[in-house]
Amino acid sequence: MIRSLRSFVIYLAIGLGANGAAAQDLSALAVGEMEGLTVHEEPVRASSLPYLTMAETEATLADYEGRYVLLNFWATWCVPCRHEMPGLDALQRQFGGDDFAVVTLATGRNSPQAMRRFFDDEGITELTLYRDINQQIAREMGILGLPMTVILNREGQEIARLRGEAEWDSSDAITLIAALIGSEE
Repeated sequence: MIRSLRSFVIYLAIGLGANGAAAQDLSALAVGEMEGLTVHEEPVRASSLPYLTMAETEATLADYEGRYVLLNFWATWCVPCRHEMPGLDALQRQFGGDDFAVVTLATGRNSPQAMRRFFDDEGITELTLYRDINQQIAREMGILGLPMTVILNREGQEIARLRGEAEWDSSDAITLIAALIGSEE
């Protein structure tokens, strides 16, 4: 109850007092489940390398420009990834659309069959399966452990990252994403 109230007060303060605030102001919301979030002082270029869709066609993160993106690096063998994926699915269900998208990018050795089985086993219905070709995006973006989640601004630049597992459907995460999306309205 106190945690939810604290999150609401922070979100309200940002919404009322910082309308149009820069995404870097998210550091005030790096509390609770989001405590490990590192917000960059300046946006960092994200990878422009291609990844594979399940149809074996190439796509890039530029396909999401114009939206905030929560980019999650994961693997089928990663136990913490298994724990956080349902929360990511719920976040996409709640916020996914023209302003925001959760993008999950399997990196490392992940066969398409194992990826589908992983999503089926966890009941993931809102997220799309993508594969990082030979871990090239993960290497370029300095992803040194899994899971790793990166937040991209509307221009496709990295503005924050969180290393390790998080409860992405927690009130702390929901408050952070709601503030991020609402920061320019």
